[in-house]
Order: sequence, then C-alpha cells, then structure tokens
Amino acid sequence: MNIFIDPLIVVCCFTALIHFAETISSSMRLTGVRTKQLALSLSFVNASLLISRMSNMLQAPLLGGMVDTAILMNDVSVLWNNFRVIIFAAFVGNLIGAIMTPFAVRVFSRAMKRFKDIGHIPGLIVYGFKPRVIFSILKDFRLPTLDSFKGLSLKGIPTLFLWLNLFMVSIYAIGVLCSLMAGALIPSYRITATQLSGIVNGIATILFTLMVDPIAAHITDQAVRGERPKNDVRTVVFYIVLGRVVGTLILSQLLFVPGTYYIKAVTVLVRGAFLR
Repeated sequence: MNIFIDPLIVVCCFTALIHFAETISSSMRLTGVRTKQLALSLSFVNASLLISRMSNMLQAPLLGGMVDTAILMNDVSVLWNNFRVIIFAAFVGNLIGAIMTPFAVRVFSRAMKRFKDIGHIPGLIVYGFKPRVIFSILKDFRLPTLDSFKGLSLKGIPTLFLWLNLFMVSIYAIGVLCSLMAGALIPSYRITATQLSGIVNGIATILFTLMVDPIAAHITDQAVRGERPKNDVRTVVFYIVLGRVVGTLILSQLLFVPGTYYIKAVTVLVRGAFLR
C-alpha cells in the first residue's frame, strides 16, 4: 500500500497556508489602530509571516520535483492543470483568511495586551497553547455578519492603491509557478527560467513598496492620530483582503499563461546571449 500523500495535495495545503497567513497579517493594521501600538503590531506581522516563509520553504522542493518528474516522463502538459489547482488553493487560503479576519483582529488584540506582561513572542506562543486559553479563544470565535460590512466607505480614501494591490497580489501568487512552467517548456534552460521569477514578482514587489504599503500605512497613522476615522482603516483592510481573494480567484488564473510565456520569451533571449 502506498503510504505517501500526493505531492500536489501537500503543495496545495502549503500554498493555502501561505496565503492564509498573509491575509491574516493584513488585519494587523486594524489591530494596531485599536490597541494604539503600531510598532508592536508590525512585529506581530513579521512573527505571523514566519508561517508563510516556513511553508514556502517546505513546498519549494515538492514543486521542483513535480516539474522534474513531468520532464522525465515527457508529460509537461500535466503541469498546466496542476499549477491551476495550486493557484486555486491560494484563493482558498485567502478566502479562509478573509472569513477569519474579524476573529483574528480580536485574537491579536488580546495577544498584544498579554504581550505587555510576558514580554516576548515565544512565551506568548506557549501561553496561547494552554488549554484554558485555547478554550477561551475558541469561545470567542465569531463568523463575519452583515453588520461587519456596515459603515465601509471609500469616501476620502484613494482607490488607485487598492486596484494596484489587486494586481500585485494576482501576479505575486503566480510568479514562481510561471517560472517553473516556463522552465518545463524549455527544460535545457529551466534553471535560467526559474531564476527569472523575479521579473514577475519584482513588478509586484515594486508596486507594493512604492504604491500600496506607504498609502495604507499613511491612512493607518492618520487614524491613530485622530486625523481621520478609525473606520477608514477597517475599510482599507477590507478592500485589501477582498483584493487578495478576487485577485487569486480570477486575475491570477488569467495571467498564468501570459506570465509563463513572458518568462519563456526572456529565457530564450538569455539563451541567445550564450549561443552565438
């Protein structure tokens, strides 16, 4: 009997976990405003993203093995469907994260208050795994209700960065997959293609660093100083999370093939520089 789990299922689970953690981390802005501890909330963001980075580290060899196996079996076409399933797993992770966001805000708010007494993250994690604490957290669990969406208004909030966030999340979710797929299409230069994932993810990183994060941070700072309603931060978090969900559901799927052939074309150009 085969005791091994299908690698595709494992990769999908890790992918969903990565995007779940990143979506949940978006709620830290609202937590920072409510607790008025922005610096600490940013530290909590980095701590929560350790889950994402660890999952990414564990899934990377499986993705590579999936591509190498397809090349050896001369059946690269199977990767198209497999990678689309992985992109859908990213959507599932974002969707679960979106549903859990209100609950995550309450949990992180409690954790930040408790952090004052404990003083370090490892101790806080140990404290969080105590049975009575787990029971208390689960007792506080609530799903979003219609009231959760009341008062959301884009009035006074620039919308360009929200659209850029949608685009950024969409291409970030497929950057590595596009490079792996391009490498499978040109197996003799698949290492080159893999290294070119940055020309896709780099666009997302630039957009996030220059256009998305500074504006969201500015709105958050204004809310903390009382220069704008705190509800604006809730609106920003809602639309950022919504962008993650919609982006990975629709736009990532649409951009997957063009992104793959874009990296393939650049790989061919690089190959031409060496084969003269």
